[in-house]
Amino acid sequence: MASSHSSSPVPQSNSSDAFFKKEVDATKHFRPVQSLPDVCPKEPTGNPNNLCDSPSLVVDQQRWTIYHSKVNLPAALNDPRLAKRESDFFTKTWGVDFVDTEVTPSFYLPQITKEHFALYQQEITPREKVHERCKNICTPKDTFDRTLLHTHDKSRTDLEQVPKIFMKPDFALEDSLTFNAVLPWSHFSTAGGKGNRDAASSKLLQEKLSHYLDIVEVNIAHQISLRSEAFFHAMTSQHELQDYLRKTSQAVKLLREKISKIDKVMCEGSLRVLRLSLTRNNCIKAYNKLKLMATVHQTQPTVQLLLSTSEYVGALDLIATTQEVLQQELQGIHSFRHLGSQLCELEKLIDKMMIAEFSTYARNDLNRPLEDDCQILEEERLVSLVFGLLKQRKLNFYEIYGDEMITTAKNIIKQCVVNTVSQIEEIDTEVVVKLADQMRMMNFPQWFDLLKNIFSKFTIFLKRVKATLNTIRSVVFLVLDKNQKTRDLEDTLQKNSAKESVVDSEVAYLTHEGMFISDAFGNAELPASQRNTSPNSEPCSSDSVSEPECTTDSSSSKEHTSSSAPPGGVEMMISDDMKLTDLELVRLANNIQELLYNASDICHDRSVKFLMARAKDGFLEKLNSNEFVTLSRLMEGFILDTEQICGRKSMSLRGALQSQANRFVNRFHEERKTKLSLLLDNERWKQAEVPAEFQDLVDSVSDGRISLPEKKPTATEERKPAEFLIVEGQKYATVGTVLLLIRIILEYCQCVDNIPSITTDMLTRLSDLLKYFNSRSCQLVLGAGALQVVGLKTITTKNLALSSRCLQLIVHYIPIIRAHFEARLQPKQFSMLRHFDHITKDYHDHIAEISAKLVAIMDSLFDKLLSKYEVKAPVPSACFRNICKQMAKMHEAIYDLLPEEQTQMLFLRINASYKLHLKRQLAHLNVVNDGGPLNGLVTSDVAFYTGNLQALKGLNDLDLNMAEIWEQKR
Repeated sequence: MASSHSSSPVPQSNSSDAFFKKEVDATKHFRPVQSLPDVCPKEPTGNPNNLCDSPSLVVDQQRWTIYHSKVNLPAALNDPRLAKRESDFFTKTWGVDFVDTEVTPSFYLPQITKEHFALYQQEITPREKVHERCKNICTPKDTFDRTLLHTHDKSRTDLEQVPKIFMKPDFALEDSLTFNAVLPWSHFSTAGGKGNRDAASSKLLQEKLSHYLDIVEVNIAHQISLRSEAFFHAMTSQHELQDYLRKTSQAVKLLREKISKIDKVMCEGSLRVLRLSLTRNNCIKAYNKLKLMATVHQTQPTVQLLLSTSEYVGALDLIATTQEVLQQELQGIHSFRHLGSQLCELEKLIDKMMIAEFSTYARNDLNRPLEDDCQILEEERLVSLVFGLLKQRKLNFYEIYGDEMITTAKNIIKQCVVNTVSQIEEIDTEVVVKLADQMRMMNFPQWFDLLKNIFSKFTIFLKRVKATLNTIRSVVFLVLDKNQKTRDLEDTLQKNSAKESVVDSEVAYLTHEGMFISDAFGNAELPASQRNTSPNSEPCSSDSVSEPECTTDSSSSKEHTSSSAPPGGVEMMISDDMKLTDLELVRLANNIQELLYNASDICHDRSVKFLMARAKDGFLEKLNSNEFVTLSRLMEGFILDTEQICGRKSMSLRGALQSQANRFVNRFHEERKTKLSLLLDNERWKQAEVPAEFQDLVDSVSDGRISLPEKKPTATEERKPAEFLIVEGQKYATVGTVLLLIRIILEYCQCVDNIPSITTDMLTRLSDLLKYFNSRSCQLVLGAGALQVVGLKTITTKNLALSSRCLQLIVHYIPIIRAHFEARLQPKQFSMLRHFDHITKDYHDHIAEISAKLVAIMDSLFDKLLSKYEVKAPVPSACFRNICKQMAKMHEAIYDLLPEEQTQMLFLRINASYKLHLKRQLAHLNVVNDGGPLNGLVTSDVAFYTGNLQALKGLNDLDLNMAEIWEQKR
């Protein structure tokens, strides 16, 4: 559609007049004519002269054509199919069914009529009349503006004819490109045949340039004419300005003369005084700087002098102070450009010297003769070294001491072995070269003395190490205390910040009043009598250093620490530049304390190696009980001494002792178990005599204390062996094996007292030994194993009774043994005591089995004899005489072995068996208690049996209750 395209400007002709006339026409206020591109193109007939009759937009640009028409929107949207031609354009979009409806007026908008504009028309009408009258009187500016605009556009059009190259700000004919563009060489060529044409071209070019010049001159003249009034006004103002400048120059000259006079009269003298004062201050500063340079120049000789006396702290403080002075006050001095690096190298050298000297000190301290004297070697030297190392943050210096401790511990053992071997003539050092082999050739007393000597040397060694390390730790705590005091001082200074702010305000006031701050402070510090001193007196600079000695004293004489003075009364001065944190110092103190623990571990480890070297050939396992107990006590004493010195337990030597103790326990137990086995295999189960030493042994246990009595050979020879063993008033008939077993049991208990660490092992082994005795004795006696092992013909009742009594003796001592072990066990180990309860039960069961065996022997005898019993004369019958004879033999065999109560209980059980068999035989024979002749014969036999049984010793009061044989079962 035509209405959808926007119009473009119509192309203009070369004549700019028509364009400007068309544009500025006051009677037409429409935009320039716009045309559509290629609205009416030429007919494609192929004939260029045969054009279409449609109008040309170029030729007829001033004439209105149909192409200037515009199609309105309602006409474009009108639908000719509608019957109602008056319908609006909404039917185009909304369809033929659209019906106009009356829009309901808004309740919020009032109805506007002409009456609402009446007041406005009354007010504006007079004003409009006045405006029209004034417009008629005044010349319209529109004409002038149009003329001016036309002139401006014309001149602009003329200037557009001038090429743009002449308007460039960098226009220069010296440029070859610019020159060739303005004056083409083709216009000046005179080659053959073209001269006339080139001349014409040159003339045409000259006219063109002249035309360009005329255009420019006309435009310049036009611009001057437009600004002539402003030009003449500027010229007039220039004369007035020159008058004003002349008067101003005269006033300035007069003012300068007055200022010069004031300067000479009032300022020159004062400024000269200030200049001289500044020069004097500069000279003083230069003098002090030279003094400081002279002092710094003496730093290296002074450091060397301090190092020659081992004053490492003073030397380091001097180096630090000099470095600070070089960086702050003497920075940029050419002559000292290498001094800083030299001091750094010197400081590194001091570090190496301190480490080397500390290593030498540690070696000398630890390798001096080990005597009872535990004094610290050169305490002041040690403290100085530690302070220097702390100042240089060499916090691992204690490792050097640790390495020396290891070397010294090795040398102590080696030297002790060499000294001991040299005193033993039996050892040929030329044949046996190795020290370990030489040591293995010693017997136990010699080796024990050597070990005792080593332990004593190690004890002195640990005391010396502790004293030295305590000194080092005291130095560390001294520095830590200094840090704490420094922090407290800083907190105090922060609390006094209000007072310092007052001082700052006073300084600011003095500066504002024109005084020098240094002079103000100097006058404030000097007494009243010294403030008016001579100006020629030499002032003292606050930041100058006087002499090398003063520098050294200032670095080494810091504030004292009263509470943390090192041992020996040495009071040290701590420098303020020890930049060590509390965490580092505490960690270092802990490491030093740990080094003391390591010293104890080192001694224990070396002792363990010494023990293991001697134990290679099984030497320690071959020791008897007394020797091992002596060795154990020595090792326990050394362990306790080291724990008391160092304050911590070391487990290596204790573990080695425990390991050897376990081996000792195994060997100890195996030896005694083997011995007991041999004794039992050779025991004939006959009553043995009790030597006096065994009675003494039993008597020593009677008071509740288990210990082996000392042997008294003289008294033992005078005393004879006893028949019975008396234990708490009771007689015990025993065999030799049981006597030795009691001694073995006491040896177990005594070993527990001597070596407490093996209590649990000994308890287990002793339980095993008691169980072995019980089971083996049961096999030999009840099981009749002694018939094959020993060669006994039979196991008699006496053997059985003696075995029972021996078991009773062991049972008597089990509670005492239990109490002994219970007192030496930890509460958590009490559960192991149940072994004794099981053993006691097993022994009681064994004793009961023996008693049952004795009753069974008589029971079988009764069954054999009474089964042949016949009730007939004579009385007593042969059966009852035989029974009474066997009962008498039984009584004779056991009465001296068993207590009376046990004998009575045994015969009561035998009598019950007798009554059972007799009753059964009488029932078989149909003999009843009817008072008949058979009853009388039986009663006579029973009376004979009762009389004989009660006639036995200890059985006269025995209630036999023989009436039970006549009771009938119901």
